[in-house]
Amino acid sequence: MFTNWRKSTKSLHNPEQCVEVGTAPNMTGVRDTKDRDGGLLSFTNERWSSFVAAIKGGKFDA
Repeated sequence: MFTNWRKSTKSLHNPEQCVEVGTAPNMTGVRDTKDRDGGLLSFTNERWSSFVAAIKGGKFDA
């Protein structure tokens, strides 16, 4: 079970597009703040860290 859910600080100014990230042993979960019971995506911590590093490195910038 995922715990310690937290909202992205980037969603503070756009509440219609909020996501939350939670943790579980060796896993990271992502869910829609507006539909918390609607399911979630789960990733190993290694994959999540790689994804976050790619975002910070500008890999997905248009």
